[in-house]
Amino acid sequence: MWRRGEDRISGLPDCLLIEILSRLPSTKGAIRTGTLSKRWKHIWQSIPSLYFNDYTHNRSAFYSFIDKTLTQPLQVKLKKFEVNTDYDIQYESQVNNWISYAIRCNVEELNLTLEGAEFEAEFLVDQIFFNSSCFTKLQLEGFIFNPIGMISWKNLKSLTISYGNLDEDLVENILSGSPVLETLVLRYCYGYRLLDITSKSVKNLVFSEYMDPEDEFEADIIEINAPNILSLTIRGELLLWKLLLLNVSSLVEVNLDYMNGETTPIEVEEEMFKGFILNLRHVNELKTGAFCSKVLSRLEAKGFVFPSNFKFPGVVPPLYSDSRDIERCSCLTIVLKLIGLS
Repeated sequence: MWRRGEDRISGLPDCLLIEILSRLPSTKGAIRTGTLSKRWKHIWQSIPSLYFNDYTHNRSAFYSFIDKTLTQPLQVKLKKFEVNTDYDIQYESQVNNWISYAIRCNVEELNLTLEGAEFEAEFLVDQIFFNSSCFTKLQLEGFIFNPIGMISWKNLKSLTISYGNLDEDLVENILSGSPVLETLVLRYCYGYRLLDITSKSVKNLVFSEYMDPEDEFEADIIEINAPNILSLTIRGELLLWKLLLLNVSSLVEVNLDYMNGETTPIEVEEEMFKGFILNLRHVNELKTGAFCSKVLSRLEAKGFVFPSNFKFPGVVPPLYSDSRDIERCSCLTIVLKLIGLS
């Protein structure tokens, strides 16, 4: 091909070239392909996804680049719009303009990571954001949620919120305004004491890391009530006193891959884990990470009785039982995820 001077890639139909550019890690890289030839000059404007990742940490130049890109004649319909950058309040209007642009393009997936000082949310979003039915997937970090009235995300199926201050009324507003929501991921979110998820559509819940910047003593007790979810993941460092499960009667799969904070007493760690075991005795599969495995081993050494079908590599289940509740377990399997083992 090189010897004949042929450019067979440029000879491909537009639909294949657009697919190739869509797989590049950034929109900036896709734009640069326009220098290859006249054939490539405007191809990037037809890609259905826009990715902007700030690796230079030159915020002014990065924000200007996005603004300039969005002035180009781009797709009327966007599949995905993603921005990852540091954030400062001086850019509030620009970010809101990006969101408005994505909404006008009927974006399906919106992924905005706006890292602020001390990892606290700083971006105040416009009201139009809370009444946009085009979203099917949202991943939001650094957002201050202040909806005026009811939220309306009628087509939203997956929601991930990081570093969000969410009180219980706001969580209820989100759930009631998202009637087809299936997956909810809360990472470093705080502001509530009861996570009450009674929505029948939500089937997957991820409780990932917890830290309340207003509670320096880590004294929070968080309760989860989610009677309809099928899958639960609790992971990351939990800087709180205790996490309690209330009604989780529909659970089928559970992944406990968390670790308590350094200030949490051993007795509290063990009591919390025992509470999980007793509340999850009906699940089909329970996976535990390395930290939970250590707590599990301490409990066994102290004589805590696990279900008769409690199975995990390298440890022999107890041969006796003195707990009627535990004896009722008939379907619990625990798999340890040890470092270095898949």
